Amino acid sequence: MKSKKQMDHSFAIQVKDMTKTFKIYSDKPSTLKERVVFWNRNKKEIRTVLENINVTIHKGESVALIGTNGSGKSTLLKLMTRIIYPTKGSVTTNGKLTSLLELGAGFHPDFTGRENIYFNASIFGLTREEIDARLDDIIEFSELQEFIDNPVRTYSSGMYMRLAFSVAINVDAEILLIDEILAVGDQHFQDKCFQKLHELRDSNKTIVIVTHSLDSVKELCHRAIWISDGKMRMDGDSKEVIDAYLEEVSR
Repeated sequence: MKSKKQMDHSFAIQVKDMTKTFKIYSDKPSTLKERVVFWNRNKKEIRTVLENINVTIHKGESVALIGTNGSGKSTLLKLMTRIIYPTKGSVTTNGKLTSLLELGAGFHPDFTGRENIYFNASIFGLTREEIDARLDDIIEFSELQEFIDNPVRTYSSGMYMRLAFSVAINVDAEILLIDEILAVGDQHFQDKCFQKLHELRDSNKTIVIVTHSLDSVKELCHRAIWISDGKMRMDGDSKEVIDAYLEEVSR
């Protein structure tokens, strides 16, 4: 039997008894005068987005978070990246992590694609020397050789995605979190991205992905977690969970 210490090191992400709420204000005053005159209009609503979530994702697992829009799956992914923090409970990660949550996040529009590679990769923890060593691979994968020295404000959304994905997969992270970014871009590059994700999965990387491309999930992910109205509805084999989800939403 494994010791408790060994068990602690077997997971990549652990979410324990986690609840996330947001404060929603209506008629919130924007000026000092409005605060004085309308002091009693500042109504606050506590909205629970995720409730009592318990998830353990082990190293080397590929996991999809599925559910309808507004179910809380993207919020759960942001909690895993520590962009936001739980109201109750805990979210723990174990290993070097990289994420693709918002298109072009971390990019400066007035700098070139090449310059943004250095900025973005440094955010993920790479040194200048490490980025130098990976630069050609990043540019080659993005297929943006012709545009790499142009300001990224001139890029299309698909070009943004190509560059962001190319940086993220070349930082040699142990955990990769992706939120719907692969819905952007042409079919050729989407296929190329999923092929790369298969390679990363087979090399024992941990992948957590939010996507509505359920056929791709069945092919890529060992496991799926269905989030419904902020609660875990089902967690298990990806095909079984997706089939149950599709049966529910088709009613």
